[in-house]
Amino acid sequence: MISPQEQPPPSARAAGGRRGKLKVFLGAAPGVGKTYRMLDEARRRADRGTDVVVAYVECHRRRNTEDRLEGLEVLPRLTRSYRGAEFTELDVDAVLARRPEVALVDELPHTNVPGGRHAKRWQDIQEILDAGIDVITTVNVQHLESLNDVVEKITGVPQRETVPDEVVRRADQIELVDMSPEGLRRRMAHGNVYAAEKVDAALSHYFRVGNLTALRELALFWLAGRVDEGMQKYRTDHGIGSIWETRERVVVALTGGPEGETLIRRAARIADRSAGGDVLAVHVARSDGLADANPAALAAQRRLVESLGGSYHSVVGDSVPRALLDFARAENATQLVLGTSRRGRLSRSLTGRGIGETTVELSGDIDVHMVTHEQSGRGRRLPLPSSLYSRGRRVAGPLAGLVMPFLLTGVLSQTRDAVNLTSDILLFLLAVVGVALLGGVTSALVASLIASVLLNYYFIPPIHAFTISSPNNVLALVVFAVVGITVAAVVDRAARLSRRAGRATAEAETLSALAGSILGGQSAVEALLARLQETFGMESVTLRRRRNGQDGPVIAVSTPAPADASAPDATAPDAAASAVEEVPVGEDAVLVLRGRPLPATDRRVLTAFAAHVAAALDRAQLARVAAEVEPVKAADRMRTALLAAVSHDLRTPLAVAFASVSSLRSQDVEFSAEDQDELLLTAEESLGKLTRLVDNLLDLSRLQAGALALELQPTALEDVLSTAVDSLADTRLPVRTRGLEQAPAVLADPPLLERIIANLVANAQRHAAGTPVLVAASSLGDHVEIRVIDHGPGIPQADQDRVFQPFQRLGDTDNDTGVGLGLALSRGLAEAMGGTLVPEDTPGGGLTMVLSLPAEPGADRADAPPTDELPARHHPPALDGEAQP
Repeated sequence: MISPQEQPPPSARAAGGRRGKLKVFLGAAPGVGKTYRMLDEARRRADRGTDVVVAYVECHRRRNTEDRLEGLEVLPRLTRSYRGAEFTELDVDAVLARRPEVALVDELPHTNVPGGRHAKRWQDIQEILDAGIDVITTVNVQHLESLNDVVEKITGVPQRETVPDEVVRRADQIELVDMSPEGLRRRMAHGNVYAAEKVDAALSHYFRVGNLTALRELALFWLAGRVDEGMQKYRTDHGIGSIWETRERVVVALTGGPEGETLIRRAARIADRSAGGDVLAVHVARSDGLADANPAALAAQRRLVESLGGSYHSVVGDSVPRALLDFARAENATQLVLGTSRRGRLSRSLTGRGIGETTVELSGDIDVHMVTHEQSGRGRRLPLPSSLYSRGRRVAGPLAGLVMPFLLTGVLSQTRDAVNLTSDILLFLLAVVGVALLGGVTSALVASLIASVLLNYYFIPPIHAFTISSPNNVLALVVFAVVGITVAAVVDRAARLSRRAGRATAEAETLSALAGSILGGQSAVEALLARLQETFGMESVTLRRRRNGQDGPVIAVSTPAPADASAPDATAPDAAASAVEEVPVGEDAVLVLRGRPLPATDRRVLTAFAAHVAAALDRAQLARVAAEVEPVKAADRMRTALLAAVSHDLRTPLAVAFASVSSLRSQDVEFSAEDQDELLLTAEESLGKLTRLVDNLLDLSRLQAGALALELQPTALEDVLSTAVDSLADTRLPVRTRGLEQAPAVLADPPLLERIIANLVANAQRHAAGTPVLVAASSLGDHVEIRVIDHGPGIPQADQDRVFQPFQRLGDTDNDTGVGLGLALSRGLAEAMGGTLVPEDTPGGGLTMVLSLPAEPGADRADAPPTDELPARHHPPALDGEAQP
């Protein structure tokens, strides 16, 4: 480090009245490297010629951090006295007098010693910024005011030093210093964060993997919100309309068009802006002739939705807007994403409102997002509406059939001398064909009859009379009427065939979606009933048993069943107002659909659904049979393992005890008193092993049979531990303790808790390679955690659950370690007492068994020691400005 330089003249930036810029290094927890990164930034700027000084940096005696100070100018600190102790603080006046370009000020939320100019360090930094000096600082996410209570709920440790969120949000730059929980715990275990004597306490309390993961998520989430604010400011500055909306469940409508991927990604972004957001893509397979959906495009869009964590649905509906809104309401969605119309301006002016406008009008409390895309306004084939012809064409067709012949008659009457009768008939025929194309066979029949009468009266001699003088004219009039009606019939048939083709396409799409859901694993009966309900828009779908024409019990329903589920469906509420359809499922079940009447054409799809439901029922039955067989197989495996283990582990202590007693009873050998004591001790130890083994077997059997009697009562841990250690076979190996006296009493059965701790300590001693075993206790919420820590070889992550299986030794080859019941019995006893027993890796190597038991109601918590009102910085040895872990 170099000494402070002579004060240079005020920088041009400060003289110009410009406010300094603030850069914040944000971390999820102490030790992630915020100060180190800040010093790195300072060194890079100094290398580029920037005037950088260290105004206040706290290295916490970390060698790597202290090394980064080399070559940087460090300003002297201000010393203050408080309650008989000396503390150093940031000297704001020294920074203002020095006037550097950049000042490093660590620990933004720090509370100053009373008596200074400002109560908080962030207020000191504001004054430095107002002087035109850039500041680089650090802060942890737990010190943000808005997250203070959330962090306390997660970690159990209150944070007394906070900084208003707005102070950090106003920073010109915020850089996240991120590190995985496992990496931070390894860094702590290596002694790179806290002193060695504080590592175990920190890892067992504040720096648990779950705590660090939650804090990391909070930091990422908070920073993401800050990024969204920046994007919003950018949109505002550039005149871009805001599209950020509140979201819960977002439904995106797909047509199979090229705009689908844009809509899906937009819906996913909307859903990602709040926790738990879901994306549901839906395609309305219209039964009225919409045949322009590209199956390949829909399949690709479905894969995209699923890759983004959403789900794909296909429904059949006559009205696309109503089908979309019915689906959205059924799924409790609050937002609907639609693409703007692909129709051109002329097409919109001729045909009126489209799907988007109708959906917005009918949406009610559902927010509708109309998303622009590259295909907007480029045109598309108009879909046919709910019947063969739209409402407009149903009105315009008959009207044209009535008006068009009279208009044509008026025009041809003015050109009687230039146009002959043949041309008149052809023009009238053309008008009839046009009416047929517009309104169908009925409109064309009306137009043909009226045109025939007008031709006869105005153009066929004798004129202005209904008589026809020439037989040829009679023939021409008849041919005209027949041709007009025939053309109208052909147009009507083409429309009906188009509708059939659209219906077939809709059925194919629905069956394809059904097959995809089956292949994707959604084959549960309830899932199939839900898809059947949404596909046909039914009120409810019930699957019930039916034998010999008699209704049996309900197997599954797609909606909450009536209060009397065993009553016939016909007697259910609103049964008279809703149509009921029944479809057989196999030989002894039936599907009952209640809702709108279904046309006969839907039977094909219903039959396919019924076949899938029958297959799902068969699979469920097979799964139940397999589940019933599995306990028998498990019992057989346990019996085999028990026999294999008992064949040696019961025989060995019996043989040793028998040999010892037989030797004592023998008259052939004269044993000394010392030898007799040794033989008796050997027999006692062998019989003790045998007793423990039998006790474990009996207790494990009682646990599995649910016959173990418990007497839960407040139990002091230190008393139980001393008894458990005394009961160990080998008491020579050291056992250290920590926190047992401060930990509250637990609700447990004292003898059973003693056996658990004895098993855990014995197991730790066996694998600790002669190193001391640590038994630590601490409270966490309404539970107390007892940790048995060893520094042996540990257990691979993949095998940690296997150690709790009965008769599992995980590679132990010695023959005096028992049959592998200790840990299995310990976990069973812990769970019987309302607790848990889980393994964790010991930082630095080894295994930690964590026994969690309910604390005595009303017991005082000991998560954090009581402190004075002054922040943790003024209560040595607080670390990194945090509450002591």
